[in-house]
Amino acid sequence: MAFTAKDVMALREKTGAGVMDCKKALTDADGDMAKAADLLRERGIAKADKKASRIAAEGIVACYKEGKAGVLIEVNCESDFVAKNPRFTEIATELAKVALRDNPADVQALLACKADSGETVEEYLKSQIAVIGEKIAVRRFTIYKTEGFLASYIHLGGKLGVLLDMKGEETEAAKETAHEITLQIAFTKPAYLTEEEVSPETLEKEKEVLKQQAINEGKPEAIAEKMVQGRIKKFYEENCLLKQAFIKDEKKTVSDLLKAAGNLSINRFVFYVMGEGLEKKSEDLNEEVAKQVAAMKK
Repeated sequence: MAFTAKDVMALREKTGAGVMDCKKALTDADGDMAKAADLLRERGIAKADKKASRIAAEGIVACYKEGKAGVLIEVNCESDFVAKNPRFTEIATELAKVALRDNPADVQALLACKADSGETVEEYLKSQIAVIGEKIAVRRFTIYKTEGFLASYIHLGGKLGVLLDMKGEETEAAKETAHEITLQIAFTKPAYLTEEEVSPETLEKEKEVLKQQAINEGKPEAIAEKMVQGRIKKFYEENCLLKQAFIKDEKKTVSDLLKAAGNLSINRFVFYVMGEGLEKKSEDLNEEVAKQVAAMKK
């Protein structure tokens, strides 16, 4: 069956594959559009599998909210160039929607969920890898469902994201206060909401470190013990959100900010720093070019 240039472009529009790939697929499928699309999918998945071992240490943090539920998700790719592609942001949002809809327990469970296309999320990702040309991986996500309201903040196009669960009525004033707190979290990156969340093990370890610091400063052990109490107070003030000085007015704490807002409090919060803890690929240009040339010869 013959095919035209319009058929090639139609297949390209449908699949997102390159012109030459579409032309070859139509040739191999004797002009059958559906069969050609299947061939591209098969070849795309094969191409995606080859990328599975690559390091995906770039990407974005995205947030999707619907009513009183929301999800914060980190999706990784290999290059900052792809991370800034609007299509990559769309992929992250689509994955967030699936997570919110199906409430999977973890990333592995999310990969088994059905995407809007009818395929599993894992299959969907492989098809998108074939189009984008880089490994795409879901690293983590957090789902919140609340009786109050949610606030979120995405910084620098997805380099950091915050999801905040508030208790109280969602008035305009409450939303403004919640927004200020998401900025606070993004700026200070607190580890805890309250002092009570700090585990005894973490507290003892911190006390040991602070005591040794004082001893290293030349203080006698008895004095060092007393100094620890004051420094632990500072530890709480730096690491517990409600104890922190408000970034826009250091005379107030975040707790003071909430009191001034009336019947408003924080249930919980989560923030992701994109790529935090991930090893990034380190190759010089000559090595990268040599690898690409070698790959072309295969």
